[in-house]
Amino acid sequence: MATQDTPQLTGQAALVTGASSGLGRATAVALARAGADVALLARSEDDLRRAAEEIAGTTGRRALPLPLDLADEAALLAAVDTVAESFGRIDVLVNAAGTDAPGPAEELAIPDWDRVLAVNLRAPFVLAKAAFPHMRRAGRGTIVNVSSVAGKRGWANAGAYCASKFGLTGLTQALAAEGKPHGIRACVLYPGGMATRWGAWSREQRMAERREPPPATKALPPDEVAALIVWIAAAPPELVLNEAVVSPLDEAGWP
Repeated sequence: MATQDTPQLTGQAALVTGASSGLGRATAVALARAGADVALLARSEDDLRRAAEEIAGTTGRRALPLPLDLADEAALLAAVDTVAESFGRIDVLVNAAGTDAPGPAEELAIPDWDRVLAVNLRAPFVLAKAAFPHMRRAGRGTIVNVSSVAGKRGWANAGAYCASKFGLTGLTQALAAEGKPHGIRACVLYPGGMATRWGAWSREQRMAERREPPPATKALPPDEVAALIVWIAAAPPELVLNEAVVSPLDEAGWP
């Protein structure tokens, strides 16, 4: 695998959700180091601004912070238009944002269910739908949807989260089939526990299941997952990685 500092994506433009922290931010940084201009989407305006300043200052690439609510369809569509206008193209879309509403199914509030599905599944669809025409006109493009090992195996007190992540698999497969004739690739990643605020489980979920947080030795550094995403985006156009489970050797949730 090439390093993140190898300029493999020079002249390309990428859009990354969840880019204010964790894997999303690491991915935005890695894509910029590989030569891409990047648009950063998340809710936190201050965190996005700091991330964009860091990227521009350390890589020399353009970094566009776009604070928004991923559950807001109109804001998502406007963001894609802004990215296309600012960069002149959209080559890579990485849906890395995620949210959760842990708890037993019988106690899960319907608005909480709707929020998880809106952020984790509906937003990736809306962004892919809007980015598709730009990629089709260019004759190429890469969409990476970040799922979770919770998209391979369901567990208690995570009904909404697991449903959204399982759904992301079907969406990605459909996008891959539709994009293939136009040179558009779609890949779904299933990361295990990462060394982010989410870890293997959110604090609320660990409390609900009375679990202790995983030790750092059993968590993936987000930079390593981000490097894989760069590799997927920079792979030769005739090559596609359809899906991949990426986990620490001692992953608790997979297999």
